[in-house]
Amino acid sequence: MYSHSVRSPSNRLDFTASRVMTKLSAMEREDSPVTKKQLGIGLLIIGLAGIIALLAIDVIDAGRPGGIGPAQSLALLIMAFLALVGLSLIPRGDAPA
Repeated sequence: MYSHSVRSPSNRLDFTASRVMTKLSAMEREDSPVTKKQLGIGLLIIGLAGIIALLAIDVIDAGRPGGIGPAQSLALLIMAFLALVGLSLIPRGDAPA
């Protein structure tokens, strides 16, 4: 009445591996890779948002003494570096990143 086809574990593995390979080959054929300009804009946005967020921490915690500590200074430095790298990538144009 009902017919069930049972897959062995090895068949299931082969099926999954072939699906993964199909997806990987589709990713390689993609016609629109991320450009240097897009990457630069993304890094600039992340860097500026990080700087704003880190400085907002001090504004929100205005009552506590101490100001910006060493960890927060390092984070600000990293965010500023990301923003500068992003800013330098924007003029590079539409070449793939």
